[in-house]
Amino acid sequence: MLSHLLIRNLAVVTRLEVELGGGMTCLTGETGAGKSILIDALGLALGARADSGVIRDGEERAEISALFDLADAPPARDWLRQQDLDDGDQCILRRVLVRGGASRAYINDSPVPARSLQALGGLLVDIHGQHAHQSLLQREEQRRLLDEFAGLTDEVEAIRRLYRQWQTLEEELEQQRDSVQRQQQRLELLQYQTDELTRLAITTEEIGTLDLDQRRLSGASDLLRQCQQLLDGLDADGTSVRSLLVAANRTLDDMLALDPSLAETRELLEGAAIQIDEAITGLRDYAGRVEIDPARLEQVERRLAEVHDLARKYQCRPEELPERLESLQRELQQIERDDRRLEQLEQGVAELAGQYRKAAAALTRARRAAAQRLAAAAGEGIRSLGMPDGRLVVEVTPRSEGRPGPSGMDQVGFLVATNPGQEPRPLARVASGGELSRISLAIQVATIGCGHVPTLIFDEVDVGIGGAVAEIVGRLLRQVGERRQVLCVTHLPQVAAQARQQLSVVKESSGGEVATRVEPLDGERRVDEIARMLGGVEITENTLAHAREMVAGAGRDSGAQRLGQSGSLQRP
Repeated sequence: MLSHLLIRNLAVVTRLEVELGGGMTCLTGETGAGKSILIDALGLALGARADSGVIRDGEERAEISALFDLADAPPARDWLRQQDLDDGDQCILRRVLVRGGASRAYINDSPVPARSLQALGGLLVDIHGQHAHQSLLQREEQRRLLDEFAGLTDEVEAIRRLYRQWQTLEEELEQQRDSVQRQQQRLELLQYQTDELTRLAITTEEIGTLDLDQRRLSGASDLLRQCQQLLDGLDADGTSVRSLLVAANRTLDDMLALDPSLAETRELLEGAAIQIDEAITGLRDYAGRVEIDPARLEQVERRLAEVHDLARKYQCRPEELPERLESLQRELQQIERDDRRLEQLEQGVAELAGQYRKAAAALTRARRAAAQRLAAAAGEGIRSLGMPDGRLVVEVTPRSEGRPGPSGMDQVGFLVATNPGQEPRPLARVASGGELSRISLAIQVATIGCGHVPTLIFDEVDVGIGGAVAEIVGRLLRQVGERRQVLCVTHLPQVAAQARQQLSVVKESSGGEVATRVEPLDGERRVDEIARMLGGVEITENTLAHAREMVAGAGRDSGAQRLGQSGSLQRP
């Protein structure tokens, strides 16, 4: 709840501090005293649009700080933790307006954009009045109120989880479809290429063998000619290598008889002769194997030409063709897996869509049943607040174009009619700000156990009413204050008398300057203020007695409506 508000140099306020407690608090004072300035200042702290024109004349900056106790605001604490702005059980929202410059916003002394103040402020305060934002005018808030009134929070959360799962799988399905569609355009080419390379059936080893065979077959004639030349040089006539070695060995035999030291040289020449004989034998064997085979050469060259043609086609080296085939086959297998995944995703999406629609249909039925109960409860409250022909219609209709959403297939709208024969209109189109505030109050009372915003502000909900209706408004505000903090700006003593805390807003002039201050009232001072509101300029003893009676009787149930256990307004 809001526990402290500090305002500096805003409009007619020089410095103003307000301490607030739980329950219902009323702000009272003469017209023009500055009661609405407090609401406007709080609105700035909650992220409302700032205008440097509201800075007090002669000052360069204005500042508003609002201190909140978060004990009764779990959603706000969760938000702060998510934003890394959590600072314990309390939270300070601060707004600084600079003349001629941009405003600055802070949460727990950390600079933030104004939209962060708005997001957090919506979890802390709800302002009801013709010149202020209020969440009750928003369809999403109306839907949430109906769901909480009907006890459907768990069902809505289950729908939300189903929707997220469905949408996540749907997104994956769309991506998979796009991928498969692109792959299908390549599939035919892949199949052709893999068939082509499979028919080639080439291996790295075969490519090496073909190269050797091609060189050997194409050079067979040269090989035979060169082989014969070698044989002629080694073993053809008396001048061949073999003949020279034989002659050299005979000469060394003669020399050994004279000098035995040539024995090692003789052994070397004998070994060389043996190796020459082996080489000659090897060459003769090789010459016998070499054949000139034009048919085989043609076959090998045709095979090599096919290999090189495909290598050029696939822009790779011939020895890389087997690897290219494996790569294409893997790509084909991936497409087949993607096709199977596509079928699985389509089946999963269909199952989740079926579960969602079944749960959403049940949620729609429950909402429509609860809508009648809420309309009846709030309608009774509206009629008790000076609109005897007022009624509330809670519409549960299909979302636009029947599109599903995270909270189901429905859109919820609060429509109201305040006069006989008038067609119900959306709550946001109610012309009178006072009527709108009282209608909001009636709805708040009907859903008193449902709201999550801990502080409610009602700005002049008593416009255009008086007498018994004003007393009912006061009692209803007090009842709402039993559950949440209520801050009310009022001109009616019947409303102010019901408050647990009353603050008087006073405008003073001094030295040609005007300033506003706030005084807490209790005891006789409060009686005096209620008497002023009752009696106008001249306050009599009767007026004071009446004021004392009103303050003393605050909170009694007799003669007024009270809130029943079901949340509807009942008469005792």
